Amino acid sequence: MPRPEDRDATAAPEDTVGDLQSFALALRRTQGELNRLVHGFAQAQGLHPTDVQALAVVLDSPEPLTPGRLREHLGLTSGAVTACLDRLEKAGHIRRTRESTDRRVVHIRYEDGARAAARRYFMPLAEAADRAREQFDPAELSAALRFLNTLNDELGALRVPRR
Repeated sequence: MPRPEDRDATAAPEDTVGDLQSFALALRRTQGELNRLVHGFAQAQGLHPTDVQALAVVLDSPEPLTPGRLREHLGLTSGAVTACLDRLEKAGHIRRTRESTDRRVVHIRYEDGARAAARRYFMPLAEAADRAREQFDPAELSAALRFLNTLNDELGALRVPRR
């Protein structure tokens, strides 16, 4: 029988693996650590943390993003999104372009130089994730990734009240 001092301190006890409370606690802790890093980046760039959330949405969007879609995703008012985009554009993180076929359509694009600055700042996060990833076998990583993608799909289906 393994001794308590031989146990991996990061491993969940077997009886809590399926416990919703354990998942909620671990997810809140992860969210808190990510928020801490995001707030640091926001402060270093002279931005609001919501601006950094907006940048992540722009970066991760599979298609050109519009202010309206950004507003829906973040659950902000139109005015708040406009102010956020104004700050991001002034700081050189994004640019707004007009659609050539319909000049009323505005697309938000991440500036390459800003992308490089974000990459430099968040490189320790990527390295930490890689170190954590190395501690799991491919089947465990596949299950963890499947869980996170499924959770994100479920969370994405939840609608925030419109402001």
